[in-house]
Amino acid sequence: MNDAAKPERLADEQALDAFLASHDLALVEAYTKGCALCQAMEPVLGNVARASDIAVGMVNPGDDIGLVDRFDIRSVPTLLLFRDGELVAREAEGFQGASDVLDFLAEHTETDIGIEA
Repeated sequence: MNDAAKPERLADEQALDAFLASHDLALVEAYTKGCALCQAMEPVLGNVARASDIAVGMVNPGDDIGLVDRFDIRSVPTLLLFRDGELVAREAEGFQGASDVLDFLAEHTETDIGIEA
């Protein structure tokens, strides 16, 4: 189980790159201030962080516009799954519950992600 009870807030592209470099698997939410769906996702991501071995981060591409082009972010919230720093999957379907996010992670990882029942 992940000791980090909350998603890590990442200030910019440099912080995101450092976060990705320090974790084999990482789930990152792209969000914006004032986005109600994004705010609703934060406790869900906290639950995912507690229920899995995957590092969870949050980044606001509005604070670093280069992230929009780099990851082709067209709507928020967008979930980005990284393995060894490489983007391997994305989910941009609006609000997702914890079970949906855990299903997304299980679908796109070949290894046991440490989900606790």
